[in-house]
Amino acid sequence: MRTLTHALVALLLTILAPLAAAQGFSLAPLPYSYDALAPAIDEQTMRIHHGRHHQAYVDNLNKAVAAAPALAGLSLEALMAQISKAGDAVRNNGGGHWNHTFFWQSMTRPGQGGSPSPELLAAINRDFGSLDQFKAAFKAAGLGRFGSGWAWLIVTTNGKLKITSTPNQDNPLMDIVADRGQPILGNDVWEHAYYLQYQNRRGDYLDAWWQVVDWSTISRRYADAQKDAQK
Repeated sequence: MRTLTHALVALLLTILAPLAAAQGFSLAPLPYSYDALAPAIDEQTMRIHHGRHHQAYVDNLNKAVAAAPALAGLSLEALMAQISKAGDAVRNNGGGHWNHTFFWQSMTRPGQGGSPSPELLAAINRDFGSLDQFKAAFKAAGLGRFGSGWAWLIVTTNGKLKITSTPNQDNPLMDIVADRGQPILGNDVWEHAYYLQYQNRRGDYLDAWWQVVDWSTISRRYADAQKDAQK
């Protein structure tokens, strides 16, 4: 009986192990309700964007990693750092998972985002002239991205702020991008991020988005990036 039990356990582990490996990454719930970002971003867009688009990136990433044993057990950040060796499926879907997780955490309810910390505001004034000039330059990066992609604010290796843009689901952590650095803010300019509400008016979406930027989170990221740059 004991031998049979052990055999059944071994069989179950054989069956379940690939499934567990395939589910190495998961979709976290949003840190707020689906309607929390309205009127800047409507509830239907958030439900589709998070529940369908982001979920698809997670599912496809798990499939891609399961098919590449050398990638098993790597964190999402570790994958980004060596994405040039991982293949297009991991690049596209791993980037999609990281980017969207970062994006959700960058936002909060309108009126609750606060302001940049004194340290971050000083850096913005130093590197862009003023907060308004920074916002204008960030919007230009979002508008200037042809097709699908992202606009980013990063901290470079020398501790400076820089606005960059990447195509598709690439991000500044990847070892294949021209402008690498630590992202502290990013906006999704794929059409699925805004089209239901704004249609082709990407500029209106970029303007409204500032209503939901969580400056307390962005300021904390900036402080963390500064510490890393000083190491």
